[in-house]
Amino acid sequence: MINYRRIILQWVIFFVGIMVMSYGIVLTIVANLGVSPWDVFHLGLANTTPLTPGMAVQVTGIIIVIIVCFLMKRYPQIGTILNMIFVGVFIDVFLLLPVTPTGENLFQQLAILVIGTVLFGVGAGIYISSNLGAGPRDGLVLVLNIKKGWSIGRIKTVMELSALGFGALLGGPVGVGTVIISLTIGPIMGFNIEYWKGLLGKYTEEVKSNEVVNER
Repeated sequence: MINYRRIILQWVIFFVGIMVMSYGIVLTIVANLGVSPWDVFHLGLANTTPLTPGMAVQVTGIIIVIIVCFLMKRYPQIGTILNMIFVGVFIDVFLLLPVTPTGENLFQQLAILVIGTVLFGVGAGIYISSNLGAGPRDGLVLVLNIKKGWSIGRIKTVMELSALGFGALLGGPVGVGTVIISLTIGPIMGFNIEYWKGLLGKYTEEVKSNEVVNER
């Protein structure tokens, strides 16, 4: 029997996570202290082309999805496609709307960076816990792990260092924020993935129990 409540909840969690993550990314950008390695590349690409930051995220995602499809010989999950599209859309929308604070001094910039990093990790953990498909970059990490047998840590490190290097060459913002995000985003994401998966599982079990009771 199809559990429609679970499906609806999964999609709500997915889009809430995408929005929270995107807003967190935007806060790390406006903090002006450096961004995550991949965002160094995205912003560097946006600086050297007519693309907006959100469009740079989308274009990069499209290329990675094509690579993953070629390696796996299958189409991506719908969640992967929607992640690629909506993260870019939300980033551009949040950058245009007056919903982001501006740091007037170093203390305020650091506060914005920390809040942005936390929201980035929380949002990523929320959307991943929906199990509707990993983002393009995470998908490539998993594919290379399966196909080549390389460790996930090694693949992720090489990919992020490559993105950071190319992004820096393109003029992307590298700074103390880049280091802070790189060191903290993993634990924040990991905690939230487990938390939200547990919450979703608990809700599903409660729904199943209620259905059994109602059927009796």
